[in-house]
Amino acid sequence: MLLCTGMVPLTLFLLALGARMLGGALFLDPGYPDAFYYVSVAQSLAAGNGFQVGYIWNFVDTGTATLPDVGVLPIVSNAHWMPLAAIIQVPFIWLLGPTALASALPFWLTSAAVAPLTWWIGRDAGLAPWQAAAAAVMVAVPALVAPFLAQPDNFGPFMLLGTLALWLCARGLRGDRRAFVLGGVVVGFAFLSRNDGILLGIPFALAFLVELLRRSEPRRIGWTAAVLCALGFVLVATPWLVRQLTEFGSISPSATSGRITWLRAYAELYSVSTPATLQTFLDQGVGPLVTSRVLGLVNALGLFALQPLLIFLAPFTLLGAWWRRRDHAFQPWLVYAGCLFLASGLVFAVHVPHGTFLHSAVALMPYAYLASVVGIGGVVAAVGRRRPGWDVQRATRLYTWTAVGAVVALGVVSSVTVANSWRNAQDIARAAVAPLATVDPSERLMSSDAGAFWYLAARPGVVTPEDPLSVVEDVARRYDIRWLLLERAFMTRALGPVFLGEERPDWLSAPLATVTSPTDPDRIEAALYAVCLSPDDLRCTP
Repeated sequence: MLLCTGMVPLTLFLLALGARMLGGALFLDPGYPDAFYYVSVAQSLAAGNGFQVGYIWNFVDTGTATLPDVGVLPIVSNAHWMPLAAIIQVPFIWLLGPTALASALPFWLTSAAVAPLTWWIGRDAGLAPWQAAAAAVMVAVPALVAPFLAQPDNFGPFMLLGTLALWLCARGLRGDRRAFVLGGVVVGFAFLSRNDGILLGIPFALAFLVELLRRSEPRRIGWTAAVLCALGFVLVATPWLVRQLTEFGSISPSATSGRITWLRAYAELYSVSTPATLQTFLDQGVGPLVTSRVLGLVNALGLFALQPLLIFLAPFTLLGAWWRRRDHAFQPWLVYAGCLFLASGLVFAVHVPHGTFLHSAVALMPYAYLASVVGIGGVVAAVGRRRPGWDVQRATRLYTWTAVGAVVALGVVSSVTVANSWRNAQDIARAAVAPLATVDPSERLMSSDAGAFWYLAARPGVVTPEDPLSVVEDVARRYDIRWLLLERAFMTRALGPVFLGEERPDWLSAPLATVTSPTDPDRIEAALYAVCLSPDDLRCTP
């Protein structure tokens, strides 16, 4: 009766939404650069100022990944990150004002919607209602990934859109042409959430290609559905691509610059002087190049095994995926998983440990939890065949729900731990920037996270580049930087000796204010400096 009335999906949605609200109660503000950026752009859109942002989180966001001849703020936004995570906040900001709650709500709702979606997918794949519900509960509180689903970042939207796209493709494989067509639209929106969302289109393209090659079998998709599917993607994605061409002269400005594609080390992403070209990439030699690609793949596999699957679920997920490899319900997921892991190793290897992979891997999680439930059931059944007196059904439920309990428990612990770390970082940032409260708000600040200080203090500024001090000075001059904030936890190599007091350029003052660790008064966590770029600025006088 409950299944017929839809109470199970509703209950799962409310459970997941409650988990997001708990995350918001623990820490409601943005916690890291991506979230700060989406909120900043959303507030600009809601205020009628269009796609712009008042700071530079990284110089790839200028469209060239190099230091402009003239430093201008604010800048046109989204040369690197896609727009959907900002756009969906706008109606909530109009309704509730530019508050942390308004920015967080759409992400709570989108990520919570994945739990009932997982249940529907499980039922569609032939799982028992309780098995589909078990996987959905894990999706509601997905272990070490749980804290990020409450943030105003694209985790929630991409998780929803990616999972929905894979389900629609699976239904298309079974002859539901309307689902296949709709899938193209959904992939388009996933692309507007993340650039690599385009990988979700590969299962659709491959499904149609295989159908064309197997001429003897009945057509399930057909040319009409395939063309309409592609057209749906084009209609959704084209306006944004035209905008990128108009503003930056490229449909993917940050990739065109080479700063994203040809990195040899992640620190180079924050450099404006280190070349990032195909030639410099190849000059590192075959050994380092191959090693970095292998490590990228290994890191991706390890992160997925650890963060949503907590290691112990990984073998069951692999077994479930293998047993269901010929099932249309799981085939699009398997294709996307293969494409994402290969892309992580071959293209985005350097970025994998720094969040790029996890942002996309959330679309794998619902199916992975469903596969793990299948795997647990299969293993228990195999053991039961060797133990005649064993109650297989009861044991399957016991071990499945034990796994669910472990995932949820670690999700709660992780949410509390990560929220505390974000709060501690924010407390340090607020204390460090507090002395500027009486300073002209237009005076610009250079820091490791310019977005944080734009959000916390409306202070315009730029990121500290990962370059020699001479380049740091050049950046400061071009952007008329008046203040420098250094944080121990986010330090560039050149500025490390400055923070430690071992070096001090003549354009920088001694520390004007410091923030110490709450647990160790002798440990300085942040320091504020004056930047003196003209002879009559006496703030840097010894």
